[in-house]
Amino acid sequence: MKKTIFILIATITIIICAIYITNKMGETNPEEKIVVAASIMPQKEFIEAIGGDKVKVIVMVPPGANPHTYEPQPSQLRELSKAKIYFQVGSGIEFEKTWMEKLKELNPEMKTVNCSEGIKLMKEDPHVWTSPQNAIIMVENIYKALIKENPENRDYYTKNKDQYISKLKELDRKFNQTLKEKQNKKILVYHPAWTYLLKDYKIEQITIEQEGKEPSPQKLAKIIQEAKKENIKIIIISPQSNKQSAQAIADEIDAKIVTIDPLAENYIENMEKMLQILKDI
Repeated sequence: MKKTIFILIATITIIICAIYITNKMGETNPEEKIVVAASIMPQKEFIEAIGGDKVKVIVMVPPGANPHTYEPQPSQLRELSKAKIYFQVGSGIEFEKTWMEKLKELNPEMKTVNCSEGIKLMKEDPHVWTSPQNAIIMVENIYKALIKENPENRDYYTKNKDQYISKLKELDRKFNQTLKEKQNKKILVYHPAWTYLLKDYKIEQITIEQEGKEPSPQKLAKIIQEAKKENIKIIIISPQSNKQSAQAIADEIDAKIVTIDPLAENYIENMEKMLQILKDI
């Protein structure tokens, strides 16, 4: 009899322990960071500005890499398998066109969020984030996804989002104020990476690169002719660009080449740098 009671008590104890362990395994640790992924570095600032210490961000295209040609490393793919959300730029950048479906297959449970939802896209330029006005929309889309995934931290995310959007609005105000005398001016850029930004402030860009290719000699001559006519003295290039054509034009029109990366991590700081460049056109 005693043996039977002992076995019964032991069995009940084991069942209770098993239930306790199972429940613990199913709980989400509120202190544990949510792992999310993004395609490019500017998104990292947007996500961390809202998510703060509640998120860990995996960036697929690292600093200095070209999103047109970059292939993810095995270590990145291993990290991606832990991601709860993938924040797509959603504007047609080459990396996403090539890799997005493969990344979804790697982690079928991962949710995808289109950061460009609500932005009027321009086919010729996927760099939507270069406009502070578009950046605000992207931040709102990120915020909505984070509070849906992690509603218990809604107040934290809301406070951070509001503070960061205030900074973006101030950045937009600075651009408007500084560039109001530059409306309808033309600038020369190697790669059409700044279309959204320049459109917001009514500045026209002349692009050296044509559909991702070097210009023909005839096109190059036409660009030089127009640059002289418009008295353009600055040529904007990206670190990923081939400087050869830009240098040839710079030599012809006595212009200065200025390098700025549309993919830089420190978004607001980088845009302040761009504002200083445009101030001198």
